[in-house]
Amino acid sequence: MEKDFDRWNTTKKDLHKVASRPAFISEREIWWCALGINVGREQDGRGDDFERPVVVLKKLSPDTCMAVPLSTKKKLDRFQSKVTHGSVQGFALLDQIRVLDVKRMRRKIGTVSRREFSVMVNKLKQLL
Repeated sequence: MEKDFDRWNTTKKDLHKVASRPAFISEREIWWCALGINVGREQDGRGDDFERPVVVLKKLSPDTCMAVPLSTKKKLDRFQSKVTHGSVQGFALLDQIRVLDVKRMRRKIGTVSRREFSVMVNKLKQLL
């Protein structure tokens, strides 16, 4: 499938111009995030807004955070950690960890439980 880099580039330019940012972003939160179209096997966003849910691992500054994208597909257990939100189960893609500008964050979805977050962080430490 051909990736639409040109359409994402237009969307990314619009995102960059946005003056407002989410007031508060905290670790363990799940957000819809404009991840965009990326190279090769890097996780892409989906839909017209190139969005994908992410879990915030750590806020690095008022403008940036470290996050991992979520997927509904279970693949390699050592690179994933289970995340449950309500009745929806997903998997944090630990091998896709990224630093993101908070301008990419669109809507807060919820919060990962402390237990699941702890498992996620421990698996990430083992991976790194």
